[in-house]
Amino acid sequence: MQNKQEKISQVVVTAGQMRDIEERIFAAGMPVVALMEKVAGLTARRIQDIFPNPLKKGDVPSRVGILVGPGHNGGDALVVARELHFRGYEIWIYSPFSKLKELTSQHLQYAQSLSIPIYQTIEQLPDSDLLIDGLFGYGLEKNLTDPIASAINQLNELSVPIYSIDLPSGLHTDTGVVLGTAIRATHTFCLGLWKLAFFQDQALEYLGKAELIDFDIPLADVEAVLKDAPRIKRITSATALATLPLPRPAVTHKYKEGHLLLICGSRRYAGGAILTGLGARASGVGMLSIAVPESLKSLLVSHLPEALIVGCPETETGAIAQLQLPEKTDLTSFNAIACGPGLTRDATPIVQEVINSERPLLLDADGLNILAQMGAIATLKKRLAITVLTPHTGEFERLFPDVANAKHDRVKAVREAAAQSGAVVLLKGARTAIANPEDAVWIVPESTPALARGGSGDVLTGLLGGLLAQAATKQIPVEDIVATAAWWHSQAGIIATQERTELGVDAFTLTQYLVKALS
Repeated sequence: MQNKQEKISQVVVTAGQMRDIEERIFAAGMPVVALMEKVAGLTARRIQDIFPNPLKKGDVPSRVGILVGPGHNGGDALVVARELHFRGYEIWIYSPFSKLKELTSQHLQYAQSLSIPIYQTIEQLPDSDLLIDGLFGYGLEKNLTDPIASAINQLNELSVPIYSIDLPSGLHTDTGVVLGTAIRATHTFCLGLWKLAFFQDQALEYLGKAELIDFDIPLADVEAVLKDAPRIKRITSATALATLPLPRPAVTHKYKEGHLLLICGSRRYAGGAILTGLGARASGVGMLSIAVPESLKSLLVSHLPEALIVGCPETETGAIAQLQLPEKTDLTSFNAIACGPGLTRDATPIVQEVINSERPLLLDADGLNILAQMGAIATLKKRLAITVLTPHTGEFERLFPDVANAKHDRVKAVREAAAQSGAVVLLKGARTAIANPEDAVWIVPESTPALARGGSGDVLTGLLGGLLAQAATKQIPVEDIVATAAWWHSQAGIIATQERTELGVDAFTLTQYLVKALS
């Protein structure tokens, strides 16, 4: 059973859903002022942990500027100001709005009674060691205009860390789109539940380091609001590790642990076949068969001696011309098939053959490009077995040209693609998003730009293919396995980056960190 904190950490909400959840809390009797005190108090304590006063023993007090907006986000910031003031920080307040919500206005009045300096214009502001952004919280819809847009731009130019409360001011809560301009935060404290913007690629450069401030929202209220809505879930380490086919039963054998067929590589792209095979090896799949052009067979045997390497007739260009499986073996012999890395488009007949099979199928790279030429949606709707697609943004646009812009709202786009195609779609990115045809979405909450290197996706294909083959023998939901593989791949990249920097994580090195990531 998951504990409450783990369940809360998985939930991702839209602005409308968060508003409905808060309304239920207030309707149940929680005073707005009490909730503000609790949330802001927790935030103030985290700020003290991260940015102690003074920064060094014997220093003068840290000077903190508080940016106050007209709504309750501004009220939160003012409670933080008060708490930091009482703990010896030197505080000043920037409050550029003439009309404030009543509770926010009361907190500003009290701050004034404490002789905390309050400024209305950006030109008046003194120097600071830290800025706290409470200008706008979740739910902002309109583009920011001057003078506040100009003020935000000037604040961003200061060489001062900025901590945002709930969301950097100026970001759309759901899409992460910049509404004219936005605060570039060093650190963002997301209040209560994760907002969708935190997982949209275009928002990431504004969020800085993000963390959740859990203020004990009742799960019953969350469930009441989300019960009929499509779910969006963060993949956490606890859920990913629980999904893996571990531990294995004491009595088993290799065929019970899944048999994967990889179809990959060409004379031009031999490395793609090796990297895909190494990713599959790390998955722990019981049996691994790899179909490659005959000219690559000896090379693959040298790198993956435990795998059954199937040399196939090849075209003049060095692509697989036809599958030539061992005697008494056909595609139904495998628990899953993964196809695409390094194939080239000359292998179109091979991709057509596996699409027509009744085995769970993962398509990547040239497998996706060939599928796009065939007409992805019409082709996939004819398949009876599970299909998993793993495109990057460019491949996604070729596969689904009529789906909403994936760069604008990747969660909406991946959801539409899965619904239209009937496939499980994994859209790669800084925050990988996965959707199934039933409208559910999983998001990998962290990654590293070190993975933006050739061959990284091939490793994921092999790793995911191996897990799919095992899932087929153990009745693990495919969507959960896909999300777990993406999480595992990202974690390996993160750990490798910590040891080797973002420049030192090539795809081969990444394969050596996959097992380490599980420990």
